[in-house]
Amino acid sequence: MNDIKERILIIEDDQQISRFINYALELEGYSTKAANNAQNGLSILVTEKIDLVLLDLGLPDFDGLEVIKRIREWSEVPIIVISARDADKEKAIALDLGADDFLTKPFSSVELMARIRVAFRHVQRKSALDPRTIFSIGELTLDMEKRLLYRGKEELHLTPLEYQLIIYLFKNIGKVITNQTLLSEIWGHGYGSDTQVLRTLMAGLRRKIEDNPAKPKYIITEIGVGYRLKDE
Repeated sequence: MNDIKERILIIEDDQQISRFINYALELEGYSTKAANNAQNGLSILVTEKIDLVLLDLGLPDFDGLEVIKRIREWSEVPIIVISARDADKEKAIALDLGADDFLTKPFSSVELMARIRVAFRHVQRKSALDPRTIFSIGELTLDMEKRLLYRGKEELHLTPLEYQLIIYLFKNIGKVITNQTLLSEIWGHGYGSDTQVLRTLMAGLRRKIEDNPAKPKYIITEIGVGYRLKDE
């Protein structure tokens, strides 16, 4: 662990859960700050250096979705939603509003730490002035300069839309991308909620990159929400 510890803000009104998270984070060497309502959490975020936010949606003063909106008006700090709400629609709304990930209660400390590491890696990729044009995950290698994707040594022949899709997933590796966002990015806003066209495109891409498209190891489906390119 680096000498400079990442500082994580826990916005959670359930004190038992807050203590559990705080204990797990400190064991991993993170510095923590806790708030038991939205207003206190936002005040801490404004006045102190925070590197990541763990946010419960069911807060006593106002809804966590509103907290995401307010944070995204001025900050790009990673936000991982932690909530007992299991509705796919709410997950999608939280992600479309700017949350980086979503964990449904109850969750293990192992799963929480894995999601936090992914969020921090995503921040590093966004902030780094990386001159590389070649990126790899597992057997997949993406050459952005040549606009080519390889599986091992085999060049994969992608359609233009398949290439747009894999590029967007690579740029957001490890992050859940909602169906709505992918539709807007690949086809434009006119496609609205037509997820069938997205499923068709995804099925074609999976047939080319996965050993077993029925049990994908690269592009993971977040049921009812969207997709995630798995970060090793």
